[in-house]
Amino acid sequence: MVEADLERAEERAEAGESKIVELEEELRVVGNNLKSLEVSEEKANQREEEYKNQIKNLTTRLKEAEARAEFAERSVQKLQKEVDRLEDELVAEKERYKEIG
Repeated sequence: MVEADLERAEERAEAGESKIVELEEELRVVGNNLKSLEVSEEKANQREEEYKNQIKNLTTRLKEAEARAEFAERSVQKLQKEVDRLEDELVAEKERYKEIG
């Protein structure tokens, strides 16, 4: 009976050791996956920072372009008023010339 108990204990020990090896391998795989995920997360964080900087730069450029466009539109309006004034003046001068001549 002692031999049977010993044999069962040895079988349980072997099964336990086998399970330990299996769990150690699983732990190694999980550890590698974790490292891989950490690297991926770091790269994603770097890309996120780059994208935030890009958005900030593009937003600044957009605001500058909008300001230039508004200035250009105001300049065009001023120039158009000047053209209209000069055309009116030309018409008036032609009328005066006709009256003289």
